[in-house]
Amino acid sequence: MSTQAAVLHRMEKSASALVEICSVRLEQALFGVPIHHILEIVGSARPQPVPLAPRFVGGLVHYRGDVLTTVSLRQLLGLPLLDALQDILILESPGGCFGLLVDSVGEVLTLPAADHEPNPSTLDEYRKDLFSGAYKLKGGLLVMLDPERLDPIRLGAARTS
Repeated sequence: MSTQAAVLHRMEKSASALVEICSVRLEQALFGVPIHHILEIVGSARPQPVPLAPRFVGGLVHYRGDVLTTVSLRQLLGLPLLDALQDILILESPGGCFGLLVDSVGEVLTLPAADHEPNPSTLDEYRKDLFSGAYKLKGGLLVMLDPERLDPIRLGAARTS
C-alpha cells in the first residue's frame, strides 16, 4: 500500500469511527461523558457533605468499600444546589476514581467521532478548561466533559494556583 493510500485509509477509518457517550442532564443542558471512563452509575444518591471543602466538592459517598469524593457539576458551572437526590457517575481518571453528581443520567449515544467539534473560541477560559468540545444533535447540543479535567485532585490544584 502506498503512503498516500495509507493516509487515505486512516482518514476514512477515523471518519467512520464511532464513540459511545453517556448523556447526562443539568436542568435543560445536555452533557456527555465518554462511556469508557464510566465504571458505574449510582442513581438517587445523597453524598455526605464535607465541611470546609472547596465548592466543587459535592460530598463523599461509599462505593464498594471505599469512600469517594464527588464533584458537583452544578457547583462547577455556577448553578444553585439541588435539594433532591442526584445521580452519580463513578468515573475513572489517572488520579483515581471519583463521583460526578448530575441531575439525571440519560441514554448512551453512539455518535461518529468525526462529528465532534472543538470548543468555540468565544467560550470563556474557565469553561474551555472543563469542556472538551461538543456534538450537534437534532434536538440541541451535547457538550462533552472530560473526566480528567473534572478530577477533584486536578480541580483542587487549579484552584490553589
